[in-house]
This record gives sequence, C-alpha cells and structure tokens, in this order.
Amino acid sequence: MLAKRIIPCMDIRDGNIVKGINFENIREVGNPVELGKYYVEQGADELVYLDITATNEKRKVFLSLVREIAKVINIPFTVGGGISSINDVSDLLDAGADKISINSAAVKNPKLITELANKFGSQCIVVAIDTNRNNENSDWYVYVHGGKTKTVLRTIDWAKKAEELGAGEILLTSMNKDGTKNGFEIELNAAVWNTLNIPLIASGGAGTMQDFYEVFKNSSAEAALAASVFHYKEIEIPALKKYLLEHNIPVRI
Repeated sequence: MLAKRIIPCMDIRDGNIVKGINFENIREVGNPVELGKYYVEQGADELVYLDITATNEKRKVFLSLVREIAKVINIPFTVGGGISSINDVSDLLDAGADKISINSAAVKNPKLITELANKFGSQCIVVAIDTNRNNENSDWYVYVHGGKTKTVLRTIDWAKKAEELGAGEILLTSMNKDGTKNGFEIELNAAVWNTLNIPLIASGGAGTMQDFYEVFKNSSAEAALAASVFHYKEIEIPALKKYLLEHNIPVRI
C-alpha cells in the first residue's frame, strides 16, 4: 500500500493566511512563507496554497509569494485560486509551484482541464471540488465561487468527468464540515473514491488524529488535507504520523 499523504492547507488573502468555518467568518492566521517552512520541518508531505480572493491585481502579489515559498521549501506544493488559462498555469509553475488547483474555472469551461493536462501533464492538474447538500437524504452538489454558488452538477458525476478530461487528482472539500473539526465526510469520500482511478485528497472536518485514521481506513483516500488543527498546533504532524503508523496506516516518516 502506498504511503498516505498529510497535507496542510493555507488559504491566502492579501498575502496572509486566513481560516474560517463553513467558508465564512474568515480571520488571519499567519505568514505563508514562515508557516510553510514550519510544516516542512514538521514532516508534511505536501502543501496547498489557495488564493481565496484572487483577482488580476492580487494574482501579481500571489506570483511573488509563490516565488518566495519556492525558495524556502523542498516538498511539493500546489497553488490555486483565480486560475483560468494556460498562461496562468505557466506563470505559477515557472514561479516554482509543483501543481495547480482549478475549481470554478473548470466547471465553467471543462475543456480547460484537458487543455492544461495536454500542455503540462495530468500529474500537475488538481481539480478541486467544493461540495454540499441540503440534508442527509439529498444528493451532494458542486459549488463554485468560493462556495457561494450551487451548480446543477452532482459531485460524484463531476469528479469522474474531471478524471476523464485529464485531472491527475481530485481535492474534495465538504463545505458543511469545513472548519468544524467534526470529522471528515467518510461516506462521501468513499463514494467518490470508488468511482476514480486517480488519487483523492479528502478535505473538510479534521479535528482529531482519529479523524485522519477514519478517513484513510474507511474511504481509502490517498491523502488528507487540513488547516486549523495544524495552524493552531492542536495536532502536530510528527505525532499524527506516529499515531497512524501505530494504527497500521502507512505514512512517510
């Protein structure tokens, strides 16, 4: 079995790391370069940086930030937010990013996934999916524009379509679990994973080390992403990896 990946996520607004709950009540957390260095020292397998309020002006700021991050870390990192063209991706990869994440732009123009995969390779194209449902008996639907707009796309169908179009990974975020620390959405992740032949990154709801164990054990996700539990040092990555190894979940030490 391949080693599972532990991935801290840093949402960026105006050059600072921020975090909210259910995609709302956003507040500043820290410096993305310094926190990135800290996570490398902690033993993170990868990092994700998302520019959550990307505009043309802030894209220039974000490119500069990506260059600074690339200078000080030696593990793969993914960047996303406001990416909508081959030029955007080229600029970010040239700045030092290893992968890019697309979300709303992929939903608006699914052919973009194929264009980017053909140009840069599927291995660096991550399709992020923000998903929610109205109640326990309803379907999961894809949301765009930072979780503000519901689409007609069913989550499982869109994940499979994204793979067919050339995505190399799916980053699946449960909006109703985001920032709650109530555990990952196990059944959803398992259902999506069962339709895919590419890696799935589970996101939304990490609160305890057992939550990571549960999502790896019961959904077969290849990676788990979290933010606040790492940012506030409620869970430290060395302790988490030790816990997972003791519970027969393979991780890199």
